[in-house]
Amino acid sequence: MTKNYLEERIEWYDHNYRMGTPLITDAQFDQLEANLYRVNPEANYFTNKSILPLPSLPKDRIEEFLEGLLPDSRLIIEPKIDGAAIAIQYIDGELVKAISRKGLDLTNKIKKIPDVPNKIKVQGLIQIRGELFNPSEYERPSYSQRQAAAFMRAADSKSDHLSFCAFQIINGRLNQHDSLQYLKKLGFTIPEYKSLNFTSQVEMYRKQWSDKKLFNNYPTDGIVVKINSRKLQLIREKSNEVYPYWQMAIKY
Repeated sequence: MTKNYLEERIEWYDHNYRMGTPLITDAQFDQLEANLYRVNPEANYFTNKSILPLPSLPKDRIEEFLEGLLPDSRLIIEPKIDGAAIAIQYIDGELVKAISRKGLDLTNKIKKIPDVPNKIKVQGLIQIRGELFNPSEYERPSYSQRQAAAFMRAADSKSDHLSFCAFQIINGRLNQHDSLQYLKKLGFTIPEYKSLNFTSQVEMYRKQWSDKKLFNNYPTDGIVVKINSRKLQLIREKSNEVYPYWQMAIKY
């Protein structure tokens, strides 16, 4: 099997998985990724993914976001932490890339954050999204965001007041609940979260947050509602309909 052929097959399998038609098991796919990295670590499949996606969360009406979901669709509620979005990439357990939403390379800076592991027990490629923030500014969320931004801009600044909260595996195949637990197992700080069995519960948690009875240990400017099922997430990502989102921020 040539290097180019192996890379093409991996991209083909990955495409089919994200279209909801997986052709091989996750374990088989992970093995192919590891084989490609062993023979060609500079393959386009890896280098092109160094530009990690960090889109802003949509903020439409929650009723429209929930449209089309079954009433008993499982959802996850997380705090919308006010800080700076960061994407981190590991290859064979080594932290090789960290970028901001604007594409700023923060690799060396992020390695200094106390709760970002420089090594994890994962083979192949894993991309993690999270938020850089100041946990002590839970009463002043905007200050948390400013301090994270200042740290990213400054040529030399202290990092001991900042934390990183991981909440998504960008290239993952697990549902949201299992993704969070896997990130925790790898040594990351994950957010407090709530699992909902009914879409009608969203308003209850929104009101709890608004009344400062939920997630009040974080500097938040809202909550995030996420579809738990990875299959449903992918269906929404590939949808050409009006609401293709699988996660949404509520700030009112």
